[in-house]
Amino acid sequence: MTVSAPLEAARRVAPAKARILETAMRRFYDDGIRQVGVDLLISESKVTKATFYKHFGSKDRLVLEYISTRRDASLESIEGLVVAHTDPRVGLRLVADAVVAQVNAPGYRGCPFQKAAAEFSDPAHPVRVVVTEFHESLHEIFESTLARMEHPLPGEAADELMLAYDGAMAWSHVGDVIAASSALRRVFDRIIGETAR
Repeated sequence: MTVSAPLEAARRVAPAKARILETAMRRFYDDGIRQVGVDLLISESKVTKATFYKHFGSKDRLVLEYISTRRDASLESIEGLVVAHTDPRVGLRLVADAVVAQVNAPGYRGCPFQKAAAEFSDPAHPVRVVVTEFHESLHEIFESTLARMEHPLPGEAADELMLAYDGAMAWSHVGDVIAASSALRRVFDRIIGETAR
């Protein structure tokens, strides 16, 4: 789930394409999607312009692959943590631990999905659609986990976990990371404590 997590998807493609995507993952996150031009990506990836366009066709397609790769890796990581133990309460606490580790990691510059949404204001834009899909899928993971735990209001509790998740990701970047981390853990602990088992 961390911003530096290995990109399994990038390893399954041609080496040049993987290098371009890895460069985009770093540069788009660090500097902003709109700030990073194709020429910089080509230079840092050590590929030719022809190779770049052969694999992606346009910057827009690369941007969509960037945010989709982030979505897939994040959801896979979170889902893996939730199901890592037979007790889903332990899994939810592992998710909280992972978020705290991410926001406290060197180089953390905010949530990549929030950052992408800020750059693409149209809700119908393909990048925004992927960001929305990420949040909807994360909510589904939380809600289904809470339902398994027999929470009396799994949907509403999942809403609170989402708010804590997004809030911690944002507040850690622009405010007090220690307070944000502590608040996130308190919300997760309270919601977990409301379950029947």
